[in-house]
Order: sequence, then structure tokens, then C-alpha cells
Amino acid sequence: MMMTLIYKMNRTNIFVLIVAMLMSGYSFAQSDQAKAVEDFKPASTNQLGKQFPQVNSEGRVRASISAPEATKVLFDIGGVKYELVKDANGVWTGDTNPQDEGFHYYQIWIDGAAVPDPNSVYFYGASRWGSGIEIPAKDQDFYSLKNVPHGQIREHIYFSKSNNAMRRCFVYTPPGYDKDVKKRYPVLYLQHGGGEDETGWASQGKTNLIMDNLIAEGKAKPFIIVMDNGTWRMPGQAAPPRPQDRAAGTWPPKGWADGFMKTLLEDIIPMIDADYRTIADQGHRAMAGLSMGGMQTRIITLANPDKFSHIGIFSGGSISMEDVNEAPAFKTKTKLLFVSYGSRELENRRSGMGGDPKANTEALQAAGINTHFYVSPLTAHEWQSWRRSLHEFAPLLFK
Repeated sequence: MMMTLIYKMNRTNIFVLIVAMLMSGYSFAQSDQAKAVEDFKPASTNQLGKQFPQVNSEGRVRASISAPEATKVLFDIGGVKYELVKDANGVWTGDTNPQDEGFHYYQIWIDGAAVPDPNSVYFYGASRWGSGIEIPAKDQDFYSLKNVPHGQIREHIYFSKSNNAMRRCFVYTPPGYDKDVKKRYPVLYLQHGGGEDETGWASQGKTNLIMDNLIAEGKAKPFIIVMDNGTWRMPGQAAPPRPQDRAAGTWPPKGWADGFMKTLLEDIIPMIDADYRTIADQGHRAMAGLSMGGMQTRIITLANPDKFSHIGIFSGGSISMEDVNEAPAFKTKTKLLFVSYGSRELENRRSGMGGDPKANTEALQAAGINTHFYVSPLTAHEWQSWRRSLHEFAPLLFK
């Protein structure tokens, strides 16, 4: 019926129809839903016993929610909103296009209100606790739960003198940490992205499983990982500016990383060195981060080459020769610089601050700095890129 109608329309009317569909939030993905492979299974990120959302072998998501009194329900994932269809019992169901492998945040729109899915486990991202879904990946073995020796993720609550406030970080200690009480370990300070918090790397990132598996395979040295909250705010502001406010000036504003840098140097590092069995010197201390955390890593390590010897920037810009020339000690003191991106980020020219990341990294390598550039295949600015980045970065540390 739809095809017959379209054939009777001229090109102008077809264009008007397409624009109207786009403005209404309709996704063209719905046109091929009949072709979906019917091997859907409940997502691993569902709450216990919940059957939806489901994922099939193509990476499509089938969402379902009971909302008898609603008039319109949309499933919002990957920047696309998919219309769900209501049945006689008031249950709304629909499928998405195939999604990239890995973890994705999503939400449901019910009559214009964005709400978390009551079927999903909740994760902190986009500056809120909300829904997330795992799309099985072909390489998911490296972060799978296996019968190997496991480390621990410890919640560490502390008082920050520089902030005059109580804070919290999570600390990964490798397998065997509590057995050999004389052994000391290097430390990686690992930061989350914007709109996330100190739970991100342990929860969405699966940091402990990645490390446990690498250590069990003999591919990485055991080390401690500290994951703190790098959310920043400028003096006089309640929170970082909203995206729509950023066009008014240079982004990010000058000094935006100073607050967390002070907290890290004056509170977090001294506390970790005092409370854990660390090797407390520059040669055994690393910093890395994703997106905003990568940008913080860039600024903090350039300003403090005497504090960090190994550096990882995941989807957070890069370090240029100009940067190094302005911080001469960086070249002599840095043992490793690792820069990574998802392939779709590079396709979209999302190179971040500091120019072309691959060219910058190659220039530093030519200048004698130990550099590595990694591209996560078929992923964008998302957790699968960063899981893979940690998996590639960790074996290079503290050699």
C-alpha cells in the first residue's frame, strides 16, 4: 500500500514525505525489520529474569515495554529513535538496525519523556543513571568472566583536603595482592569520560576482567589501577557548561583540568601510595583516560613529566611535537605514549584536540619517543573502543 502511494507521487511530494518522517523521529531501519534473523536472546545486561531487550546474531535490538496508556513510544540508541508498535495488551515492541559490537547506552521515550528501561541494569553515563545494553562482540573473550585467578575492585572512600569534601575512588588490586604482603606494584591512574564517573571503568569498561585475563595469560604485569571521579567544574559554576552553551567561547575553557590535577597530585596519589603497596616513583606510575579523561591525561602528564612515565590517551586527542617542545622534560622522561581511536571516529574526523592523532604520534616516534597508535575496528566513540584500547595498552606498561 505504501509503495503504491509513493509511485503515484512526484519527486517533490516524496521529498516532503521523507522530511516529515525524519522530523517525526521515524527510522528508515523499520523498512527492513521483516528481514531480521529470528534468533533473538535476552541481553546479558538485563535485570535478572527479564526477557527484554533482546539481541540477535545481526546485532539488532528488540525492545519491549508495557505502557498501556501511552500514545507514542520510541527506543533511543546510537543517536537514532525507533518507533515501537503497541499490541492489544498495551505492550510496545520494535526492532532496531544492527548495532556496533559492545556496550551502548539507551533510553525509552514515552509520550515525550525520556525514561530508563525497567528491564535493564543501570549504568552511570550521560550524567545520569540509565539503561545500557551489551551487543555480543566477536572478540569478547578478552573481557569474559573465566576460571582464572581474580583480583578485586575495592571501594575507597577518603577525605580530600584540596576539595574539603569526602570523595570516592575504586581501586583494582591484582590477583595475589593479599597473599604476598611484601610485594609492591606499579600504579595506573585510569580516568572515565564526560558524563560518567568513577564507576565507569569497572562497570562498563570491565577493567578487572580485562586485567585478570591478561595476567593469567602472562601478557601483562600485575599492577594496581585507580579509578577516581574526574568530573570538573569551573569556579562559580555548578557543573561544566551544557553543549549548547559551548559555542559562546573556546572549548574547553582555559584551566578546565586544573581542579582534578590538584586533586590527583595532592590527594589521590599520596593516599594511594600510603594505603597500598605501590612502587612510589615516576617510573612505576602511569596515567590514561578515555575522551574527557584522555584530555585530562594529556594536560596533566605534559605539565608533570616527573610524575608519570607511561601515558594512554583513548579518543581524547593526542600530543604533538609542539607540545613536547614546550615541555622538554616530557621527551626524556616518558617511557611510553599510547594513543587510540575507534575507526569510525577517524572516519568522521573526530581527531580531538592537538591536530591529527596518527600524524602526531608518528612524529613523536620519529623524534625518539616510544609511541603506539591503535585503531579499534568498526567502533566509534564508545566503550568497545576503550575496552580494546586498555587491552592493547596494559601489556605495554612497566616493561
